[in-house]
Amino acid sequence: MIIRIVKLTFRAEEVSNFIRLFENAQVTIQSSKGCLQVELLKDVNNPNVFFTHSHWVDTHSLELYRNSDFFRETWTKTKALFAEKPEAWSLEKFVNLPDIEST
Repeated sequence: MIIRIVKLTFRAEEVSNFIRLFENAQVTIQSSKGCLQVELLKDVNNPNVFFTHSHWVDTHSLELYRNSDFFRETWTKTKALFAEKPEAWSLEKFVNLPDIEST
């Protein structure tokens, strides 16, 4: 499984536009082949900073999505709203600690 985290910093006046864009795109992203979940997180200290957090079956599934027409169109609209260059990480679970309640 691949976990994808993308940090997005927007111009203050564009935050509501981004939220609408994400709300409209979320179902399509979630239904993309190989996507297990997608969510939007907001920084508690900076209202202009958001993170997308998604889980993918594998790198191939993520790359298929990233090369889709839908992603290209949505990313083009999103890039126009940025205040800073986005940052992205693709991660794998490294250590899986036992659930505290089950110990």
